[in-house]
Amino acid sequence: MRMIFVNLPVKRIEATRAFFAALGFSFNPDFSDDKTACMIIEENIFAMLMEEDRFRDFINNDISDATKAQEVLIALSAGSREEVDGILAKAISAGGKPWKPIQDLGFMYGCSFQDIDGHVWEVVHMDMPQQ
Repeated sequence: MRMIFVNLPVKRIEATRAFFAALGFSFNPDFSDDKTACMIIEENIFAMLMEEDRFRDFINNDISDATKAQEVLIALSAGSREEVDGILAKAISAGGKPWKPIQDLGFMYGCSFQDIDGHVWEVVHMDMPQQ
């Protein structure tokens, strides 16, 4: 079984935890502490949210300022257009910022927002043809 861990620096772990909890995410307490939150995205997919001083333990260079330059785009799938809209509304309500306009290509519908640390998250629903 392969797992994915996306590691992101954050300013204040408690504020970041509250932001993502408002979007409906939960956290694994076994891999969380006062500087780190292990956010569960799916069974084998996690975001390791780390305060910047803890994040520095894992890197050799500077931390990118996500409010000024994009270091990564994180894209998550959604089960419906309504789920896309709901996640965007929760993100904005919790302090996030819209990033790009809603994209509607018919078969694909998505939104994007910046979290409270400036990281860009995309949420996309795709109508996949039945095989």
